[in-house]
Amino acid sequence: MMLPKGTIVAVADGEKFNLFRNVGDEAGVKLVDVKHESVVSDPGTSTGRQSSAANPDHGQAEEDQFSAGIVQHLNQDALAGKIEHLVIVAAPRALGEMRQHYHKALSAVLLGELAKDLTGHPVADIEKALAAA
Repeated sequence: MMLPKGTIVAVADGEKFNLFRNVGDEAGVKLVDVKHESVVSDPGTSTGRQSSAANPDHGQAEEDQFSAGIVQHLNQDALAGKIEHLVIVAAPRALGEMRQHYHKALSAVLLGELAKDLTGHPVADIEKALAAA
């Protein structure tokens, strides 16, 4: 995947969220860490599975809420014009939940998605995965 300079890369799963900026060019991705505000899980934003006494799945509901909170953060940045280009790399389950919450402004700057869990991996692994996509 070719990424223009300045592209924001969000790497997430249901528990962790990291932001990077491509400081390289389209031919050579070079990611640097971007500081961001903490993600707030919002129980009202999740459309994921609901747990019940007969089928408790509180952990999955919390992960879905965190994924929705990530998108809420990205939506705000897209609406404020802070993101020109975006790529989302997320665990498949988290990515499915995140897609349900994309704002039109976020969809407009989204260059691509990679359904792969790379949270906790070295930046070099993320760069390689993006180059191969």
